[in-house]
Amino acid sequence: MRTTLSTTRLTGRPTLAVIAALTTGLATVLIGPAAASAAPAPTPSATTPAPVTASAPASPATKTTDAKPTGTDSATSTTGSRATGPGGCGGKLAFGKVASCSSISGEEQDVWTVTSTVAQDTLYARLKGVSGEGVSAEVTDRNGDTVCFLGTYLSECGLGAAGTYTVTVSLYYGNGEGAYTLSAESMRTPSECDTLPENFFSFASAGRTGTLPAGLAARCFKFSQPTGTVLHLADPAGPGDVQGRVLNAEYQSGSCYVRYPTECTLTGSGPYRLFLEETYGNESAYTLKMPRLSHAVGCPALPLASFGDPGSVVGSGTVPASEGVSCQALTSAAPGAVVVRFNQFADQYLNWRVFDVDGRQVCDEYSAARSCALAAAGSYTLLAQNWNWEPVSYQVAVTALDRGDGCAAATGTAWDQPALVVHQTSPVQTNCQPFQGRAGDRVVVYRAPDSYNNAVTWLVDEHGTELCTEWSEDDGCALPGAGTYRVISYLANWDADRTDLTYRMQVRSLTDPTGCPTVTPGAYNAAPAGALGTVRCRVLDLPASGTYRVKAVGADNYRQWASVYDTAGHKLCTDVWCQVPAAGKYTLVLGGAAPDGVIDENFRYALALLPWTPSDCRPVPDTGWRDAPVRGEFTAAGQYDCLQLGSPAGSRIVELLPGDATGAGAPGMAVVDATGSTVCDSPWGIRQDPCQLTGQAPFSVVLDSRDGAPTGAYSLAFARTDGPPACPVLPADAAGATVTTGADRFAACFSIPADQHAARESFTWKRTGGTGDARIWIFNESGIRYCGPTPYAVERTVSCSLPAGAVTVFLETDAVNATYQLTHRDASLPAA
Repeated sequence: MRTTLSTTRLTGRPTLAVIAALTTGLATVLIGPAAASAAPAPTPSATTPAPVTASAPASPATKTTDAKPTGTDSATSTTGSRATGPGGCGGKLAFGKVASCSSISGEEQDVWTVTSTVAQDTLYARLKGVSGEGVSAEVTDRNGDTVCFLGTYLSECGLGAAGTYTVTVSLYYGNGEGAYTLSAESMRTPSECDTLPENFFSFASAGRTGTLPAGLAARCFKFSQPTGTVLHLADPAGPGDVQGRVLNAEYQSGSCYVRYPTECTLTGSGPYRLFLEETYGNESAYTLKMPRLSHAVGCPALPLASFGDPGSVVGSGTVPASEGVSCQALTSAAPGAVVVRFNQFADQYLNWRVFDVDGRQVCDEYSAARSCALAAAGSYTLLAQNWNWEPVSYQVAVTALDRGDGCAAATGTAWDQPALVVHQTSPVQTNCQPFQGRAGDRVVVYRAPDSYNNAVTWLVDEHGTELCTEWSEDDGCALPGAGTYRVISYLANWDADRTDLTYRMQVRSLTDPTGCPTVTPGAYNAAPAGALGTVRCRVLDLPASGTYRVKAVGADNYRQWASVYDTAGHKLCTDVWCQVPAAGKYTLVLGGAAPDGVIDENFRYALALLPWTPSDCRPVPDTGWRDAPVRGEFTAAGQYDCLQLGSPAGSRIVELLPGDATGAGAPGMAVVDATGSTVCDSPWGIRQDPCQLTGQAPFSVVLDSRDGAPTGAYSLAFARTDGPPACPVLPADAAGATVTTGADRFAACFSIPADQHAARESFTWKRTGGTGDARIWIFNESGIRYCGPTPYAVERTVSCSLPAGAVTVFLETDAVNATYQLTHRDASLPAA
């Protein structure tokens, strides 16, 4: 009935307490959004529905009705009630129906009654505004005491004694006009409860489809499954936000919430009930799927494949879009590890997991990227889930690692045998390469695809147990004992139009360098001790402990990175500087720390092996601007030369080099003291800035030909910048000085006394004859660079700020016949 009393407790305008209760969300949501109280008010519909006459109230009987055990649900019909009063709304509200009221205005109240036939029932109720002003409702018991408040989201009202309860609907603010729908359902005695049969829980089931009418409180489903059953709950899909919660026979909920794809375990005893609802009370289609993961059914059987091309032992399927799932049934005759291989395209969108017969997850794609350990013989379920927005078709093969079926013929670990060529003819293929190992052997596997791809390898023992699973600073894998081991490998990516992809592989022992040529230390100013040869390793036979210079270069003199290992396979060094603890034999391997590279057997390289501290070095003066240059020649790739400087400790020197020097004619260099400690080793440091000789004299310069310049002659000199002997004075007149250059003279040195230069000077050089070009450097009395080196030019004027005191000027030219005029003047004065 509708009342207009405004002075009684049930006034049309809610009390402040009621408003506060509604605002703070006292209505308990079944499974609502994270912030239900902040949801926007319902949007008014385009048209206001006419009042609908309510159907007769439901029978008070407690028995629920099982409806539509299979097939597709039909929508619950919308009903209403007509009572006396201006709006004609109110009266008895039947469970499972939707009552509609087209108009409520001002301070009017619509009074509805709902009857529960059992004590301690829970009322699922939903009040949904359809148009106009917002509505609110209060549920009271026979004594007029408030039970709960209703809102747009599904509310749970805990009822007390069996009997009739009153639902009073009014406008939230008591003015204007609105329209609404009202629906209620009983938790303990639902109006009807659709039974889900046993075949519904199969992965082959299409599920249960239906439509939730707008405004419906909830729809009930019931089913029986053993306690502890693990279900995969799918997204109900549809245009709305359909969700639900599973209750056991004690009306308690566990972890089974239907909304997003997840797994859950049924707790408590059955039968179980699921109440499905649309979060906002909107009409929505749905598809309910809850396949059973424990003792799963409906998954096609996938036998375990052998190594190599699996042939017809391949599973396939299509996984529905948006987190849909597909499954394969696995059976293992014994405990052990398996490799799960999906075709590359599908694996971009699918995540897979393996579950045991009781529905416990055994492994997943990320925790078991290489292999999945099955703890016992028995049945398992491989579940693939699709994260793409479109369906994905896939192929999959599962290979047991404890068997040797399909493995290739055994290989050795010697370094001088040809690389293996492995063929992959299936996108889900896994390959196996056996070899014999001894306890303590440190084995490394090098692999390289023959076309762009990613080759994956790892080691297992004869039982299929994966070895060396933890990260280690050491290269390779130490074998735990003598026996047969296997390399498991495959190509990760597959081109749909290919039928045969190949990759190369080398299985090698770092502790047994069989097939590696032996090299003993050589000498400076000579070809490398290790002449050009093949095989990616060398045995270094070292006569004493200490530091050695170790460098591998190809025939073109390009650096080849190498690692040096001791007899236990532990890495000692990866650079030119290599310190060894004792005399003995060590193993050098090109790319030793880079398993993703196979070096061809026909690749030729040379190896320089020298004591770090040079000896028998040729002496050179530090007055190279005056004396003849030092000449030498690199006769082979990888050669090191050395020169001994006569300069004392603390002095500063620069290298003088023809401006037209290239290739081997412009060698790399480093300066070391008498103990071998590096003083200067920047590639261009001794050219751009002087090198200050710190440490113990005498000092040596170590030369090597730069990358790509294997052989050739060089001509160079050195000059001291910080002291005697003094260079000739550069006159300050217009004539300046004349410099004559040639193959044996490509540098000139001049000094300018302190009283013969300004704070800022202009320097001009001009070629007056011959060919080539030149540049200048300027240093203070301490040998520190103040200006230059300038760019090379035939003629140029540069200005430079100078320090107090005398300065030294170097003119460096090409090693060709030419003459130059060099002058200087106060930069503040105009040019003559």
